[in-house]
Amino acid sequence: MTGELPPVEHQLADYTPPPDAGLALFYADERMLVVDKPSGLLSVPGRGERMQDCLASRVQAVYPDALIVHRLDLPTSGLLVMGRGLDAQRRLSQLFESRQVHKRYEALVSGLIVDDAGEVDLPLITDWPNRPRQMVDHEHGKRALTRWRVLARDVAQGRTRVSLEPVTGRSHQLRVHMMALGHPILGDTLYACERDRDAAPRLLLHAADLTLLHPDHGGTLALHSAVPF
Repeated sequence: MTGELPPVEHQLADYTPPPDAGLALFYADERMLVVDKPSGLLSVPGRGERMQDCLASRVQAVYPDALIVHRLDLPTSGLLVMGRGLDAQRRLSQLFESRQVHKRYEALVSGLIVDDAGEVDLPLITDWPNRPRQMVDHEHGKRALTRWRVLARDVAQGRTRVSLEPVTGRSHQLRVHMMALGHPILGDTLYACERDRDAAPRLLLHAADLTLLHPDHGGTLALHSAVPF
């Protein structure tokens, strides 16, 4: 059926990470790294030998002390932070946990969004029988807030380019919130209908901007990665 979603157990059955063309470093010093993760590459290793190729392992081949601070979904591309050593990892993790890191994503979604900006404030919880999918649950879910803004509307293609700012950082938050808004992200194999997931060769979601304080000297780092779609 057109509206059916693919079984979750098949989502990683054909995991084929993109070729290793070297690290796309946006920032590097003795305390931290900011790397551009390509779509289709795991942030951290998965289960089993064939799932060991990931951004963390590629970075650690060059910087052995690099430790993951946060993650991006497998199909999401864009900026990802790693700490060099346990102390730097801990300090950076605290910045993320206390919401002192500003993140902006860009996405192409199905349909033409009528309003120019808004918020989605819907609590999320893991859909355990269908994990890793998440779902809205007003009784047991954890609060999740996304601010969105229209950047452009493509009337001919029936799609909208949006800027997304996750105030909270729940798993799959942007993907579930845009689906709940009635405008799933194109290429989303977990949440979009067949037509919308087949409309793009990958999930059209990119972590484009990252602003945070350096864990040592407290200076502001503002980094931008060009959107590849």
